[in-house]
Amino acid sequence: MKKLLLILFVCILSMNFALAKEDIDITYNDGIYHIVLKGEKIKKKIKVYASQSLMTNEEAHKASGAKLTVNAGFFDPENQKSVSYVTMDSHTYEDPMLNENLYKNTFLRKNLDKILNRTEFRIVECDRKEFKYEMVPHNTPVDFACDVKYAVQGGPLILPQLRLEEELFLVKDGETIVRESSSVLHKVARTVLGLKDGELHILIITDEHPMDMYEVQDLCKKLGFERAMGLDGGSSTSMNYKNKYSVISTKGDGAGRQLKSFIMVY
Repeated sequence: MKKLLLILFVCILSMNFALAKEDIDITYNDGIYHIVLKGEKIKKKIKVYASQSLMTNEEAHKASGAKLTVNAGFFDPENQKSVSYVTMDSHTYEDPMLNENLYKNTFLRKNLDKILNRTEFRIVECDRKEFKYEMVPHNTPVDFACDVKYAVQGGPLILPQLRLEEELFLVKDGETIVRESSSVLHKVARTVLGLKDGELHILIITDEHPMDMYEVQDLCKKLGFERAMGLDGGSSTSMNYKNKYSVISTKGDGAGRQLKSFIMVY
């Protein structure tokens, strides 16, 4: 009888272990971390956080107790204000319209509409029960009976089409490139979000395999993403997972760049 109970106990433990299978899958290949956030339940565990003062990804990760933390939106290191919209708990927490440096620069002021409508990643709750992901320009209205719980703006949109000029990452005079932002034409580290079959994918493209944005688009197509967008990259590219993985750009002093906003999974 005791032996039978022991076998039953072991079976129950095995079942619980199987049910508790990780909803975060991380693979690494050729300098690229591919993170997949699986299932419906994890959508409630994803939050966006914006810090009042700049901090490294690792500092934010440790302070929050999150399981996974990656860098998110663009910011102005001069005044530590955001250049990206950030929504937390259904409230706009960071508004680039409050960043005076965007108005001081004549060129940026003339093109502010493009900056303000850059692509953002959203976690949307509908009918107070269903959660879904969206990657859309900031001005895109939310569906009826839905609420944007968390969102962070980045850009550019990568799939289904690359919106470099529409989001002011590239400015041309005829065929001549006169302005480039976020090194979109250069090979640098990248943080990329992708959607596929209702699941969120995160690519951490490290300094070991830097890419320009056209190469990133090709990779996203190869992976079968339906939609994809960039976040702040280059020296901002960062990722921490539990105490197992810690990724920062090797550019600079090796301590990791201080950042403004983060995507966290609990």
